Amino acid sequence: MRTYVEFLRVRHAARLLGGTLLGRLPNGMALLAIVLHVRAHGGGYPLAGALGAVNGLATAAGQPVLGRAMDRFGQPRVLLPSALAAAAGFALLAWTGVRPLPVAVAAVVLAGFATPPLEAGLRALWPDVLDGPDQVQAAYALDAAAQELLFTLGPLIVVGAAAVSTEAALLLTGALGIAGTLVVVCAGPSRRWRGAPRAADWLGPLRAPGLRVLLLSLGFAGVALGVYAIAVAAYAERSGVPAHSGLLLAAMSAGALAGGLVYGARPRTGAPHRRLPVLLAALAACYLPLVWAPGPPLMAVLAFASGIWLAPVLACTFSLVDRLAPAGTVTEAFAWVVATICAGGSLGSFVAGLGESLAGVPGAFAGAGAGGLLALAVCLLGGRALRPVPEDAPAPAAARA
Repeated sequence: MRTYVEFLRVRHAARLLGGTLLGRLPNGMALLAIVLHVRAHGGGYPLAGALGAVNGLATAAGQPVLGRAMDRFGQPRVLLPSALAAAAGFALLAWTGVRPLPVAVAAVVLAGFATPPLEAGLRALWPDVLDGPDQVQAAYALDAAAQELLFTLGPLIVVGAAAVSTEAALLLTGALGIAGTLVVVCAGPSRRWRGAPRAADWLGPLRAPGLRVLLLSLGFAGVALGVYAIAVAAYAERSGVPAHSGLLLAAMSAGALAGGLVYGARPRTGAPHRRLPVLLAALAACYLPLVWAPGPPLMAVLAFASGIWLAPVLACTFSLVDRLAPAGTVTEAFAWVVATICAGGSLGSFVAGLGESLAGVPGAFAGAGAGGLLALAVCLLGGRALRPVPEDAPAPAAARA
């Protein structure tokens, strides 16, 4: 773990990572806070689920837009206003409840679309803040592993705040986003960072063929994640023990945390475009046994194993994005990663529901294996585009402050 110790000792590193994780807690809180608030105000589960889905899709749509703005105008001028706007969306929903419905929809759209792209911004900062590629790799791995904590702690915070009121849970969700954003934007590296000059075209980072391949592959990995979240709920319902869903979600998160920490602590061998297919193959291989859906003790082991390769896949992906993104588009490129995984997760929820209706719990989990295999297939078929560009090609992805 010496690599992590050295990384955290670098000036600004711990502050930027901690502030970003704090500001991203709403990502793990928003869905549950919305659902609990809708239910407390007499709305049914279909309405609660629909508003939660609208919020998620709005988040996916907003990240690339805000990421592009950040590449152009810098981080503080985009991050802080967006955090304030997102908090205003949560406050509006807390004030209105579910009636009138158009106002509630507008509130969740605002809260989602304005979600500050802290995740993308942090990854754009690391090459400027850290000393050498080894520390950058460690940062990517620790970032990918630590985000699992957001989806473990976030719901717990919501439940605690909702014991006071669901309005308090929504207001706290927005407030944590503002607090974390302030920690980041007041740091010197964030204030000084500027994107490199970019070509004037509307495609931005999507004009890079390798990035398009990478995003499509990640979209299918996102499908697998969305499938898993719904499939474990179906598994718990079949077992008659609701707590099993939380146990299996926690087991997968623990696997991702362990896998990310081990991956980041070891020196990397081979180029990222060569490592990614191997990591995706391991990820798909660990998703496939979930179709078996055995008893809870063994299922918990399979759930842990299914998470082990997730953080390494994401960390390797971050390295590729930094290399593939055209000059001046690095933040938007990282934002597209977030958006693609979110969109894939939404599709995965539908796939899991369809699979469960056709073949029960094994059918629900089958979508996770299918998503993993499709992610691998896209990566293999588009492998040429993932290779690094020649040294005389335009680079780098981000300006050095």
